[in-house]
Amino acid sequence: MNYDIIGDVHGCFDELKQLFSELGYEWSEGLPHHPDGRTPVFVGDITDRGPASIACISFVYRLVTEKGAHYVPGNHCNKLYRFFLGNPVKEKHGLETTAAEFRTLSKVEQKEVKQQFMHLYEQSPLHLILKDVDAVVAHAGIREEDIGHKSKSIETFVLYGDITGEKLPDGRPVRRDWAQHYTGDRWIVYGHTPVREPRFVNKTVNIDTGCVFGGKLTAFRLPEEDIVSVPSSMPFVEEKFRY
Repeated sequence: MNYDIIGDVHGCFDELKQLFSELGYEWSEGLPHHPDGRTPVFVGDITDRGPASIACISFVYRLVTEKGAHYVPGNHCNKLYRFFLGNPVKEKHGLETTAAEFRTLSKVEQKEVKQQFMHLYEQSPLHLILKDVDAVVAHAGIREEDIGHKSKSIETFVLYGDITGEKLPDGRPVRRDWAQHYTGDRWIVYGHTPVREPRFVNKTVNIDTGCVFGGKLTAFRLPEEDIVSVPSSMPFVEEKFRY
């Protein structure tokens, strides 16, 4: 099977639609399908910060449930899930934009979107093993020895990266560069940390090219190992990019 693995969308729905067209998908009834039967895969963080998080939820939900696409959750997805559960979460770092959009909906629409997202989150694996292309998709990455396993520490790593427990001045966690120490033979495809260009280290690739911060929205195609990107319509925020 052939896959198009898509980096952090963060509510940039127009760019997502543009990326599908750039990847050669055709549109029918509001959903893309590829004439060669390619399968989209999302690395998580489909919502928050961008202008159209609710549209992204419904779109990805339909792609997964109707077209067989794949999705793994990111840290923003985890926080939105807890928000929908009614747990106390702080509406900041992007959640406030999704929550504001959500509150403009009618009660009927709110119920539908909430059900869609909770189903999407609950039915998705924390990391996705794509055996036929020798790859693993995990939002912030995964250690080789953790592939195929579950634990609280693995969940923290997959959602947030290899965090030290320290904080940067702006409140973001300090993260180790785990990819430098990866020695596996399988591709690890991830996002989470915005980079100006797809970052290849050992057999890993970070495809969060910071669309919501004015960069690009990127897909990594397997087995071809090709990169396809479209430019963002958002203003460029240089300090958000690590590399």
